[in-house]
Amino acid sequence: MLGKIIAINDNIISVQLSVNIYDFDALIGRNVIFKDTNMINIGEVIAIGNGIMQVSLVGEIKNNSFLYGDISKPSFKADCYMIDNSILNIILNNDAPNNIKLGKSFIYPDYDIKLDIGNFFSNHFAILGNSGSGKSYSVAKILQGIFYQCKSLPFYSNIFLFDAYGEYQRAFSRIHEVNENINYKVFTTDLNSNEFEIIQMPFWLLGLDDLCLLMNVTSKEQIPFIEKALKLVSYFSRNEDEVINQKNDIIARCLLDVLFSGKTPSMIRNKIISILTKFNTKNLNLDVNLVKGGWTRTIRQCLFVEAGGEFSDVEVVIEYLESLCLNGFELSMPNGEFMYTMQDFSIALDFALVSEGALNSDSAFELSNILKVRFNSLMNSNYARYFEFNEYINRDGYINYLLTCPNGRKAQIVNFNINYVDDRFAKTLVKIYSKLLFDYLVTLNQRGSIPFHIVLEEAHRYVQNDDDAKILGYNIFERITKEGRKYGLFLGIVSQRPSELSETTISQCSNFLLFKMFHPKDLQFIKDIISSADITLTNKIKTLHPGTCIMFGTAFKMPTIAILDKPNPEPLSQTCDINKTWYVHN
Repeated sequence: MLGKIIAINDNIISVQLSVNIYDFDALIGRNVIFKDTNMINIGEVIAIGNGIMQVSLVGEIKNNSFLYGDISKPSFKADCYMIDNSILNIILNNDAPNNIKLGKSFIYPDYDIKLDIGNFFSNHFAILGNSGSGKSYSVAKILQGIFYQCKSLPFYSNIFLFDAYGEYQRAFSRIHEVNENINYKVFTTDLNSNEFEIIQMPFWLLGLDDLCLLMNVTSKEQIPFIEKALKLVSYFSRNEDEVINQKNDIIARCLLDVLFSGKTPSMIRNKIISILTKFNTKNLNLDVNLVKGGWTRTIRQCLFVEAGGEFSDVEVVIEYLESLCLNGFELSMPNGEFMYTMQDFSIALDFALVSEGALNSDSAFELSNILKVRFNSLMNSNYARYFEFNEYINRDGYINYLLTCPNGRKAQIVNFNINYVDDRFAKTLVKIYSKLLFDYLVTLNQRGSIPFHIVLEEAHRYVQNDDDAKILGYNIFERITKEGRKYGLFLGIVSQRPSELSETTISQCSNFLLFKMFHPKDLQFIKDIISSADITLTNKIKTLHPGTCIMFGTAFKMPTIAILDKPNPEPLSQTCDINKTWYVHN
């Protein structure tokens, strides 16, 4: 027995020691038990001085199971003992159906630390720590463990890893050696790669919100132009004979708006000529003949402005345009059932700017012209290659394509190496793919039947408190963390700057691996956002060694400090060795 309780203050127990403290090695951080007739409480030694030991309660043993939390207090008649192996086995042993060994306990080196796969991956998780603290190693170790150690083969796992620096291309290259049905697929943003497939997202699968992100929309007033362009692209990209009547209707209504705009005849004529020069059909163009009485004239001739400043025969043009308008025809958003290119959308965007009256307002022209300039800049850049797809595919087929290796087998891990694009475009790509996966799972008839896991390396570059909620009405990562679980979509956040992350997103995570951090903002952020992160925990984070982390959450019986085993193969995340690179070696 170590001693007797002399004070209970909230969850801190003061014990009057009855033993010689010098007979014990390294008591701080170790566990003790308070044993009463009907109860066993577990505590952690946090301080010793003047014959008094301070113990923080961490849980209790009930029905031979460990319950974490300050649930009940021991009575003053309870005796304090060093924890024994039988109790440690109950606390540290993980007997989940599928668990993997991550490393060793920092406090009890003879004990393996295991991860409950089912519990860990049934919730959103975060892996946080300074650069070089061991985050990438932990990601590689956990994902390797799923395939190397699990008792059952996780054939139906779907892990989408967004690799900010290309660190993981090597780490999972051998998982197929476990079983030929386990495979790993890499997409890259390296346009010169001959080793991996280049990321290619069919442009016609992009929705309104995706295009807003792609075009860096900064005002809600810009969205209607993009929406109108999306509705128009169905008719400006397909074979004219398939949509001739609808296309005539669209152009005719635009021209009628111009004719009744109240501008001078010269301005109206110039604008109509400009529109019909670029947007026309075989039935509606400047050289179409209009018949009135005994004469025939073209539309161009009918819009001639006479010396008196009036049109020569504008009425016949109006009658013809009105005859082309369809009753009950309304534009609708494309549903991904046909393909179109960036060039097709550019034409539709040009017409949308005209038909929405952008040229009649200086402010509207400024807003719309920014969109046009941005899209044309993207379309003429190398980034346009990421939206080229040579054959038609629908959304479901594309997701199946993402998860199918060149050998025709299913991929369990899909790595998107986004190292070769700038931060803004990388952020856009990650959001577009995340929304694609979310939208797909939401539409499944059997909800939650196909789990997807998105793991974001350097997540602070993407999961931010940005303007998405203000412009689009939501942030995709916040939506995933709040709604994704019921559909089977889970988010894994890996970051060295937690204070730069979206507070809503990180607060929805249920499992954490915390590596060394010492920036005051990051430590305070963790303490404020994570309800179970007390001052004792955050103080420990500052002193952790590389490869050592604090694990806590629903997948762990109690917060545990673990020394992780190294993954094999290791990710390419090692720190540059100055001793090898600076100096001449004989």
